[in-house]
Amino acid sequence: MEHGEKHITVIDEDGNEQLHEVLFTFESEEFGKSYVLYFPVGAEEDDNEEIEIHASSFIQKEVGEEGDLQPIETEEEWDMIEEMLNTFLDEQEEE
Repeated sequence: MEHGEKHITVIDEDGNEQLHEVLFTFESEEFGKSYVLYFPVGAEEDDNEEIEIHASSFIQKEVGEEGDLQPIETEEEWDMIEEMLNTFLDEQEEE
């Protein structure tokens, strides 16, 4: 995983590879981590016209190597991610 990637492959708990589209990435100085928000390629909206968006932190590796996705660890991180997502979505609506 690198900043600027458009797609990532995520391996689920059953070992299946799933292609996801990257919504956006950002860094947090507060937590000292990079984050990625993504959703399955070809995902369809649910009854509320929403697509399930996933979030992970990631560790950027050296150029040419894939990074590792890590689970979000704290409620404070989730709050910050939600705020970033809401800001992103608001900006998209304005365009």
